[in-house]
Amino acid sequence: MRTFVHTAQPARVVFGSGTVDGLAEEVRRLGGKRVLLLSGPGRAEAAGRARTALGALVVAEFGGAAAHTPVEVTERAMAVLREAGADCLVSVGGGSATGLSKALALRTGLPQVVVPTTYAGSEMTPVLGETHDGRTLTRSSPAALPETVVYDVDLTLSLPLSTSVTSGVNAMAHAVEALYSAGGDPATDRRALDAIALVAGALPRLAADAADREARSDLLQAAWLAGTCLAGAGTALHHTLCHTLGGAFGLPHAETHTVLLPHVLAYNAPSAPDVMRRIARALGAPDAASGVYDLVTSLGGPTSLRDLGMPESGLDRAAELAVVTPYPNPRDLTTDGVRGLLTDAWNGRRPQGPATTDTVLAQLTEQVVASFARAADARLRDLLTGLVRHLHAYVAEQDLTESEWARAIDHLTRTGQLSSPIRQEFVLLSDVLGISSAVDVLTNSRTPDTTPSAVLGPFYVEGPPEAEHGSDISGDLPGTPLWVDVTITDTAGEPLDDVIVDVWQADEDGFYDVQLPEQEGPVLRARLRTGADGRLTFWSILPAHYPVPGDGPVGEMLTAAGRHHYRAPHLHFMISAPGHRRLITQLFVSDGSYLDSDTVFGVKDPLVVDFVPRTGPGPDGRVPEGQWRLLEHTFRVAPLVL
Repeated sequence: MRTFVHTAQPARVVFGSGTVDGLAEEVRRLGGKRVLLLSGPGRAEAAGRARTALGALVVAEFGGAAAHTPVEVTERAMAVLREAGADCLVSVGGGSATGLSKALALRTGLPQVVVPTTYAGSEMTPVLGETHDGRTLTRSSPAALPETVVYDVDLTLSLPLSTSVTSGVNAMAHAVEALYSAGGDPATDRRALDAIALVAGALPRLAADAADREARSDLLQAAWLAGTCLAGAGTALHHTLCHTLGGAFGLPHAETHTVLLPHVLAYNAPSAPDVMRRIARALGAPDAASGVYDLVTSLGGPTSLRDLGMPESGLDRAAELAVVTPYPNPRDLTTDGVRGLLTDAWNGRRPQGPATTDTVLAQLTEQVVASFARAADARLRDLLTGLVRHLHAYVAEQDLTESEWARAIDHLTRTGQLSSPIRQEFVLLSDVLGISSAVDVLTNSRTPDTTPSAVLGPFYVEGPPEAEHGSDISGDLPGTPLWVDVTITDTAGEPLDDVIVDVWQADEDGFYDVQLPEQEGPVLRARLRTGADGRLTFWSILPAHYPVPGDGPVGEMLTAAGRHHYRAPHLHFMISAPGHRRLITQLFVSDGSYLDSDTVFGVKDPLVVDFVPRTGPGPDGRVPEGQWRLLEHTFRVAPLVL
């Protein structure tokens, strides 16, 4: 059993478009009257938006925020703060502005409102890394957390793709470390995986369209989620290395995160295999480490410490600094191990994940998918590759054994062998699995003005016999007489002429004619045509509930699963009107059995209708013996949309 302690972060989060315009209100909520506005180089436009929104509340500005929060920069900002008598901090920008605000808050206790313009997520963490004399000292304190964070998607629209990529991966790194942190918990895990998936999905969309507001919104949400994860769970090797390299060698923060993350994942993979599988799934990749590397590469992001200005001669020192102080990490930290990690990152090598069952299966899936790449029919290619991916995922998810798959093959083989023109066992399999109904929903979604569709079922036979209006299609089979009077109209209620309507049903014992070996010729099925009034009438018998065939593989499956075999009583209709969409549907007897548990999931409320009990003469003058039933219904069919 997993044990954990969860502490919710108290920050107020304001998220949306144009939210920066409410900054003054947010400051006043905190009791602020004199604002020190903080920003860094390249954030003039965003700082201007904040200045305008704050108005007279701004008493001073400091625009010199720098990467890694150098202590000397903080001291200069402190001087401005004291001189202005500021009572509230508002920072606008990326991690540098946020870090400076945290540093000032820790020294003064002043409330903070942070307006991020990148996706790093440090605004949600209590972590501050300050650089002094070439070394970065990292500390964590709730006092560093801002009281309010204002996320405004508008402020990120001009963020270059390169910066979006590195700050997005920076956020992903927060989520990754939270997943294998000793301080994690189920809520943190869920947010972390959501953040990883959001980043992995949004960055490629942003690369395709820099103006994609939804992609930028997803990245800001990921930054928020990932930051809260790190705030609750703590850091490990990755963040230690990033702060070490930034402080000792002046490497850019987000870019360093981006280069190191795949290699830290590869280093920790042997000691956290379950976490790596979950990260890989969130990425949609076979392997976590190579998945992150490939994502960065596809977006043109940095992959080498060498390209960031890291001297090769500094790798030994960096490795020593990273392990000098013990801290939690999934895999034991050794100087040689970290040195190897840094060497791979310095050279920009693609990390190779361990050859696990998951990665081998993933490679197999990609090979099979690639085999369909040359299919001339694009739709066929999509159908086949999607099927392969889902089936392979099912095999992996269920850890399918050879004997289980052999049983499945045998089941499908017998299903095919039993199928014939008069018994469609495969259609029945599709029906009882709900696939037929699912396809029906997707294909035949109707407006409220049209009659809902329903599944075809396994007992339809092409070319039923023609019947005249008012004729009896029961073939003198026993049962309660049923007079059917239906009208076919368009969506405006206008009757439709020359509509072909096929009808078929089971007898009072629940059998179709094709199931009755002694029956010669079709009964309880017919083809009729409407006249100018759109009507057709015929005699039949009241349909009964019935079991689907239980002597084949589908019946065996239902029995093994503890499911009943019964269909609710119904009458089938196939309506083919010129210039209109074909409608395949069923009408269910309102006082029939199994309406709430139809074994093929075919019952829809609008199709449950009254088969009204009557006695005496029928509408055509016929006098049935005893009770008979009356079915009156109007079908509305949709026009063809070409």
